[in-house]
Parts: sequence; structure tokens; C-alpha cells
Amino acid sequence: MLVLTTCACTCVYGQHLCVRQLPLVSCHLHHSCPPSSKIFQRSEGRAAASASRGLRSMEPLKACQDPEASTINPLSTAAKSSLADAGLTPSGTPGEQGSPAGLSPGETVFKEGKASILFPSANEVFYNPVQEFNRDLTCAVITEFARDVLAQRGVKVLVPGETERVVVSLSEETNEVDVKTDKKNGAEEPHLTATVGEKCERGLRVLEALAASGLRSVRFALEVPGLQSITANDFSTKAAALIARNAQYNKVDHLLQASCRDASMLMYEMRGKKERYDVIDLDPYGSPTCFLDAAVQAIGEGGLLCVTCTDMAVLAGSSGETCYSKYGSFSIKAKYCHEMALRVILHSLDQRAGVYQRYIQPLLSVSVDFYIRVFVRVFTGQATVKNSASKQALVYSCVGCGSFHLQKMGRRTNNGKHMKYSAATGPPVGPECDHCGQRHQLGGPIWAEPIHDFDFVQRVLYSASGNPSRFGTSKRIEGVLSMVTEELEDVPLYYTMDSLSNTIHCNTPSMLQFRSALLHAGHRVSLSHACKNTIKTDAPPAVLWDIMRCWEKTNPVKREKLSETSPAFKILSTEPSLEACFTVREDANPQSRKHHLKRFQLNPQAFWGPKARAKTGGGISCNLQDKRKKCQNKRKNQITDSSQLKNFPCKKFKQGSCTHGDQCCYSHEPDQAHQDKME
Repeated sequence: MLVLTTCACTCVYGQHLCVRQLPLVSCHLHHSCPPSSKIFQRSEGRAAASASRGLRSMEPLKACQDPEASTINPLSTAAKSSLADAGLTPSGTPGEQGSPAGLSPGETVFKEGKASILFPSANEVFYNPVQEFNRDLTCAVITEFARDVLAQRGVKVLVPGETERVVVSLSEETNEVDVKTDKKNGAEEPHLTATVGEKCERGLRVLEALAASGLRSVRFALEVPGLQSITANDFSTKAAALIARNAQYNKVDHLLQASCRDASMLMYEMRGKKERYDVIDLDPYGSPTCFLDAAVQAIGEGGLLCVTCTDMAVLAGSSGETCYSKYGSFSIKAKYCHEMALRVILHSLDQRAGVYQRYIQPLLSVSVDFYIRVFVRVFTGQATVKNSASKQALVYSCVGCGSFHLQKMGRRTNNGKHMKYSAATGPPVGPECDHCGQRHQLGGPIWAEPIHDFDFVQRVLYSASGNPSRFGTSKRIEGVLSMVTEELEDVPLYYTMDSLSNTIHCNTPSMLQFRSALLHAGHRVSLSHACKNTIKTDAPPAVLWDIMRCWEKTNPVKREKLSETSPAFKILSTEPSLEACFTVREDANPQSRKHHLKRFQLNPQAFWGPKARAKTGGGISCNLQDKRKKCQNKRKNQITDSSQLKNFPCKKFKQGSCTHGDQCCYSHEPDQAHQDKME
């Protein structure tokens, strides 16, 4: 419930005294609870503000007179350029000609999809325009999820611009079966309709636990049909006030409710079976692990849980011990690290859900750009939870040639009416690699079952392809989902062409030649959406190296330059046990590659990637790009002359604890940047 009140105070978004209506954040989730009469006031001390938010985290927000808080910096030139490069242009900017109607001085409106979002400053509330693909894909997935769930409730979902379910088949043969995907699961004949922007009494209850500006929630309200309510939550009072303003600005305040609470506490309080959400979206800055325990309890039976992870350095093997402490799995720095990251987060979700006799069913898991995104359904079932151990696996990865083997954590056997569970036997490898003689690294456990529901992905692909004007990134959605449908669902992880060739120091065969050799040998092969030039196959590593040995015979390497202890020498010293055929087959070229779909995009802009964390005071420091350039290649360009250390300030001198005096190898001169800041 969004409450409006009239107040006379110094506007937090401008610099003038005004009398206007300010949106207030509802303090209760239940309509039966009376609204609180207390008002959030800006505290001079950070601890007092934090305590106030913790005790009354959903009370109304109201700005008070504060000379420091009344000034909000407008968007910096760098921020405007960043958003413009990403295809987002401001529709209103403060200037000498005055602000557009409904805007306060210092505010700017940016449009994405059908939403128009107000931004008071550059970095006061976190926003990354590069993740438009993430938000578009989420809208597409939730729409199909709503279509499936509401069909069983007797509600038909109507999507703007979608006249009929168009079949987009990547194969050259027409697939007639896919047209009838709407009529299944014994769903009752729909007699009600749900459209975008309208409240559906039988619709879905959605929670965006970390909403920031509220852009994602506003887009849900404007683009996803069949919703009953949307709760957009953020722990920042400024962000919650901005969410309420954006809901009112886009005229969706009848659907969208702003909330200022701790995300975990909010979800813990909604664990009751009648209070759970149908959809929960977690898109934090960094790791989502601290919210997963609450999320798997607050999601309804068969509900959709959407999780984003941007801490790819941890998940991709750069810090395996940190990955284990957060996700309960040890990551490996290997070529397949991006798919392994997906399987690590799925393992973590399943492990946390199993504590409460719940289990997950992955619908779609993608690794794109600098983050990973998973969509899973959560169910309850004590018998099914017992299968969890047999769904996890350890990874043995050779440090020499990159060959890997999986070892399931548990084993289940069907004894007629009963299922027998036991510990798995292993390991699948010896002390040394059979191909190169090197040792193995142990990683995991990871999710070893399929990471996609291909029937669901096909339906999302059909809807996105049949209505290309719905999303700004429709072409990329079509390309990525097309590759997902082509992946081998029962084959975890993959190899890359460049790593296989680099191991034996030979020329790289073409993708079609290598895929054809595997097909001629009687094995299945596919690409992976997570990385270019990938080989996902059910062929054992011995077959791959036999094919590379046959390729090396026609493209020989200088063996006299190989060390006898190198993996290349060990591998090439063995004669191949099969004769590889590199004649290109027609079915070696996947349809997504043949049709030149947009599978992997180039970097859309300069300094593209994760943005800086939102700051309390707002604004991005003017020397941010200079700092990035200074830190670029700092490990490669290591200091060899000790005299160069004088260019760096002494940290102990700043703390007043340096005892070396003039003999210190670091500089004791005052930091110029600090002096400029003081001035």
C-alpha cells in the first residue's frame, strides 16, 4: 500500500523549500495491520540510523530539514556517457531551462523497456545499464512461469504483441508437437484473463529482495501479466523512497509496494505456507549466499527463485577457499570454470533447501558477461530430498592436460518398490593422470544433474522469438537460448579447442573438423553457451587425445623441442587406438551457428563490466578511471628497482606508526589526492 502525504520541508531531491506530495513506504505487508504513525528521520549518527532501520524497517520514509542531505549531485558526465553507450538515454535532465513536469532539480529519467526510472544522482542508488539482458531474460522467464502456473488456476495470460504461440524450430524439419505446449499438465480451461499492469487476484506474489532503484520491479509491473502484488525491498532508506517515487511515476503503485527492510528478516517472516511468495528475485552486489537460507524458506511450493551471482572471481577458481566458505564447494581454475560456477550455485541452493526437506528443479542456468543467473523451482518432498547426494559430484581435474572426471557423492539403486541409497565407490582416477602423468586437483562438490529444463527453455525461446519487439535484447535472448537447447543435458562441463591444441603445442583444428571426428567415432557433441569454441561431449578423455594424436600426424610438431616431462611429450608418445576421420559432416554445424544467431556479444562500451558499489553520499569520484588505469597490469609490470617505491605513499606513515623515518623506502610526502580533498 502506497500512502501519500503533504509536507513542507526541504526536498531531499532538490535544494529548495517546497510543499508537495511525497510517497511514503508502507510499514506493513498485511492489509489487516494498521499503518505506523512514526516517521523515519535522518539521524546524525550512522549507528542511530542503522538501529532505526532495524527496529522499524518498513515505516514511512520522510525527509527532514538537513543542509547536508538537501543537496543531491546531478549525474556526472561519465555516468551519462556510460548510460548512453548502453543504449539508455535520459529523457529529462536538469539544466537552465528547468526540470520536466514531475521531476525535482537534480533528477534524471532513464528509460529501459517500458519503464521510466528517476535517478537523483550518479551512484547514490546502484544501477548497471549493462544488465539489461538480465532483466529482459527475467521478464521472459517469469512470463512463461506465470503462464504455466496460472493456467492451472483457470487464468489465461495475455502478453502485448503476442497474437499466437509461434514455433521457432532450429531444426530444418517442422516440429508440430511444440505448438500444443499450452495444453498440458491437466490444466483447467481458462475462463479469466490477465494482462500487464492490472492486478490479478489469482496471480503471482513477487518479491525483489534487493531492489535498489526499483527498475526491475517496475518492469515486472509493466511487462509481466498475471501478478497479484510486487514487493520491492531495499535496506537503504534513500533507495526505498526512490522505489516509491518510481512506482508512482510509472503509475504502478497499485501493484508495486516499496519496502525498507533487511532482506533476510523480511523473507524469514514470510515462511508461513500462506504467506510465501510465488517468485523471489535475488540480484545482490556480489555474492547472494547470505540470503539463500531465507529465500528457500520464503518461496512457495513450486515457486520460482531467481538468483544472480557477480562474484565470478570466487566462483571461477581464483579463490577456492572463499568459494568453499560461501557456497560449500571448492572451485577450480579451469577452462570449464563458467559452467562449474553455475553448478556450484545450484549445489549450494540444493544443499540449503535440503535442510528444510525441500529440493530444487533448475529451469534455466546461464553464464553471460561478468555474472551467472539461475532460475530454479523449489518443491517440498522428503522422499525426493534423499536423492540429493546422488545429484552432487566431485571433480578430478588434471593439472597437466586438463582432463577431468566426475565422482558422484552418493549412489541409488532401484530394488523394485524401494530405492536403496548407499555411498559411492571411487575414485575414478589413479594417483597420476593416465594421459600425461601429472597429478589431479579435487574440486566440488557440484550439481551433476541437468542445469536446464529444455521444455521450459523452448517455450521461453518461442515467446521471445515470436515477439521480438518486446525486449531490447531479443536477438541475444534468442541466440543464447538457442545454444542452451542444443547443449547435451546429461554431460557436465566441457573442453575448449584452444586448450586441447595448446597442451600438445600443435595447430588448432577447425570446430567442424573436430566435431565431425567425434561424430564419426560414434559420440555425441555440442557447444556450450558459457564459452566460445567449446566441446561438450560424452566421449571419454582417451578418445579426445586419440583424435588430437591423429591430427598431430598431419600437422606435426617439433618433438625434439618437447621436454620429456611435459604433458605434450607423454601424450604424443602413445600411438592412437582409433583412426580419426576429419571429413566434415553436415550435422557437425549446429543450427545456432549455421543461422548466425547472436550468441556472444562484443563489449558494448568502454570500462564495461561490474560497476562501483553504491555510496551513501552518492556520486562517483572523478579519478575513478585514473585509478583503473593505474591498477591495470600492476601484476605484470612489477617493480624491479627499489627506488620506484618512493612513488607510493607509506601506509604506516599515514597511521603514524612508521619507525624508519627518512630511510623508509616508501614516500612520506602528503598524498596529493588527500590534500585536494581537504581543500
